[in-house]
Amino acid sequence: MTQGPSDGFPVIRTAGVDGMLVTFGNTLTEPANRAALAFREAVEAATWDGVEETSSSLLSTYLRFDPLHLSHDTLMAQLEALVQRQDWYAADLPAGRRLWRIPTVFGTSLAPELRQAAQAAGMSEEDAITSLSEARVRVQTIGFAPGQPYLGELPEAWDIPRQSQLSDRIPEGALAVAIRQLVLFSVSTPTGWQHVGQTAIRLFQPETDEPFLLRPGDEVQFVPTDPETLDTMRRDPHGGATNERLP
Repeated sequence: MTQGPSDGFPVIRTAGVDGMLVTFGNTLTEPANRAALAFREAVEAATWDGVEETSSSLLSTYLRFDPLHLSHDTLMAQLEALVQRQDWYAADLPAGRRLWRIPTVFGTSLAPELRQAAQAAGMSEEDAITSLSEARVRVQTIGFAPGQPYLGELPEAWDIPRQSQLSDRIPEGALAVAIRQLVLFSVSTPTGWQHVGQTAIRLFQPETDEPFLLRPGDEVQFVPTDPETLDTMRRDPHGGATNERLP
């Protein structure tokens, strides 16, 4: 069910001494994520004096502000007026979004948990590869590690649980699945998500002007390739990925 004002959302709350949080739902849905992304863009466009930083999560927009320059009551009133300005659940997504196509090896020794993830989703490995590679998923938020995207939503069959025990470690560029989402890992780390694909992309490039390669609102499609071709792409910081502007 789509959450909206009739369900008690959006909710505006203080977040510590210098933060405000505008939340658009308590369950991840496409409209709630859309609202969080669009509302953050509107706050950025408003350029309110005293607001020093914004970010968005799966369901919320966060603002950090200078309480010596901007009072809580004033910012609360500004946020309440902005919330009422339009239906954020049906808002346009942020401008400047891109569609990324990222070469990915599914399965093999590079992504050894494809079989068990496919079984959990009630699919053969071949059908799982088709389903995952045909899905065009949105960067819903960046989190956990620098530049690391959570992507979704996948078809309902992929509403599979995380593993009960952590994997020892999966590599940078790993593509993992659970709870109708994909995570593309920007660092090597233990995880409970199931490792189903491997890419050569570098999501965090601190030496560049824009260190995070993907941005919230971007869309991604994972294009199947073979291990030998992927290996040749490791010299490219984008790992062979291409992108185009979305209208």
